[in-house]
Amino acid sequence: MALLKKLPVGDASFESIRRNERVYVDKTRHIFKMADEGKYYFMSRPRRFGKSLTVSTLRCLFQGKKDLFDGLWIAENSGWDWDSRASFCR
Repeated sequence: MALLKKLPVGDASFESIRRNERVYVDKTRHIFKMADEGKYYFMSRPRRFGKSLTVSTLRCLFQGKKDLFDGLWIAENSGWDWDSRASFCR
């Protein structure tokens, strides 16, 4: 019987969640849309509702940490240019 992944209770770091193989609900399709459209967004959500995790995911995306996105929508469907996007964060 396969073991279930642990929940990332109290962890808002995308990199930590992915590297420690915690449960992550794939929202990269929506994050790609935000990053690709090039508009301004105001993130107003209730407390403890994922704002920090979303920002952390965007940070890893723009830093070009492709290995963290293996198996997620953005790595398989978007055609994201990892090398040129990473130059934004250097």
